[in-house]
Amino acid sequence: MNREKKNIKINREGFSVNAAGNLTFDQCDLEVISKTYGTPCYVYAENIIRQRCREYKEAFSRNRVDHEILYASKAFLVKTMARILADEGMSLDVASAGEIAIALSGNFPPERIYFHGNNKSREEITYALEKGVGTLMVDNEAELATIAEIAKDLDIQAKVIIRVTPGIDTHTHKHIRTGQVDSKFGISIDKIPAFMAKVLSQKHLVYEGLHCHLGSQIYDLSPYTLAIEEMVKVIKKIKDLYGIETPKLDLGGGLGIKYLASDTPPTIAYFVDLLVKALRDEVEKQGIAMPKILIEPGRSIVGEAGITLYTIGTIKEIPGIKTYLLVDGGMPDNPRPILYDAKYEAAILGKPADAPTETVTIGGKCCESGDILIKDINLPKASKEDLLVIFSTGAYHHSMASNYNGLPKPAVVLVNKGQSGLMVKRETYADLVKNDRLPEWF
Repeated sequence: MNREKKNIKINREGFSVNAAGNLTFDQCDLEVISKTYGTPCYVYAENIIRQRCREYKEAFSRNRVDHEILYASKAFLVKTMARILADEGMSLDVASAGEIAIALSGNFPPERIYFHGNNKSREEITYALEKGVGTLMVDNEAELATIAEIAKDLDIQAKVIIRVTPGIDTHTHKHIRTGQVDSKFGISIDKIPAFMAKVLSQKHLVYEGLHCHLGSQIYDLSPYTLAIEEMVKVIKKIKDLYGIETPKLDLGGGLGIKYLASDTPPTIAYFVDLLVKALRDEVEKQGIAMPKILIEPGRSIVGEAGITLYTIGTIKEIPGIKTYLLVDGGMPDNPRPILYDAKYEAAILGKPADAPTETVTIGGKCCESGDILIKDINLPKASKEDLLVIFSTGAYHHSMASNYNGLPKPAVVLVNKGQSGLMVKRETYADLVKNDRLPEWF
C-alpha cells in the first residue's frame, strides 16, 4: 500500500493517529488489526459502548425518575456484548428464543430480559418461561391466550406488558417505522381498554404495563411527545375502568445516530429529558401515578461504536462516467444500503482524509448490481490493497449478515485502549457446509 501520506485525525469518537502516523480506533492500529484478523472485519470499541450505556443511566438518574434501560439486542448481540450489558446494569430487549440463548450464554440475568416478537412460537414462549425470562411483551390477542395457557401448565405467574400501536407516524424509512396504524406490531390503541379485561382475567398473568415503539433512526423527537400523550390517556382509561395503576410504560427506542458528518442527531441527554418531561406533564394532567419509564435503545448504544475494515481489490474506471472501488465484502456483511438506502462515510487508511481527489462508488464483490456500499463519495486516490474503513457500522451489520454468494461472515473484534481480541471468529469454508446433509437416498 502507498504510505507516502498519512491519515490526519478523523473527527469521530475513538479515532486518533499514533506515533507511526497510522489511524487507530481506541488506540488500536487499524493496519495491525487488519493483518491480525483479516478483512472484512467488524471492530467494536468497548469504551464507547460502555460510555453510551452510562449516558442513558446518568440522564435518567439526573431526572430522578424510576426507570429501566432495555438494550435492543437485535442491533448487536454476542456473548461478550451480553457480559458488557450485564456489567453496566442494563436490561435486555430480545425478539426471539435465539437471542435469549445468546444472552444466557453470556450469563445475562434472565429476570432482566424482556421478550418481544409479533409471532412467538409456542416453543419459544415455553423456552422463555422455563429459563426464567422476566417479562413477555404481548403483541396480539392470540398470543395472550397462549402465554396464559403455558404459564398455567408450568404453574407460574408470567409478567406481561401489552404492546400498543399508537397510530403515530415518523419521518424515517418505511421499513423501520413501527408505530403507524397499519403496523404488523401490537394492538391498536383504541382496542386496549376492552382488551385489558382479557388480560386481567388471566390468573397466571401479571399485568406489568404498556409498550409502544415508533421506529428507528429518529431525529425529530416530536412524535414521542404525541405518543406519550396518547399512551397516558389509555393508562387513565384503564384506571377508570378497572381501578388499577399501570406500573410501567415502555416507550421503545429509535434515537438516531451520526452516519454522515452532516448528521446532527439529538443527544442522549436531550432525548431522555424530553421523554421524562413529557410523561410527567401528561400524568399530572390526567391525575394518575407516574409509571416506571422503560426505553429500548440499541443503535444509539452500538452504532457509532462499530466500524468495518475492508481491503480494496479491483478498481474499475469507466472514463467520464464512474470509478468503482470494489472491496472484499459487501451486502452480505452490510445489507442496509440495499434494504434502506442507508448512507455511510469512509476513509482510506494511509491517505489524507481531508484531501479527496476523486469521486468514487464503493461496491462489494457479490453478483448483484445493487451490491453498493457507498455511492459517489469523495476520497483520495486509491490503490489496490489499500484498506478502507466505513464508519458507524456497529448496529445491524453483524446481526443481519448473511452468507450470500457463499461468503463467510467476518470476524468481530473488540478493542479497548490498545488491546484487541476476538468476539466472534471469522467463518471458514467448512462452516458454510457444516450443517449440510445428503438425503438418505443419495
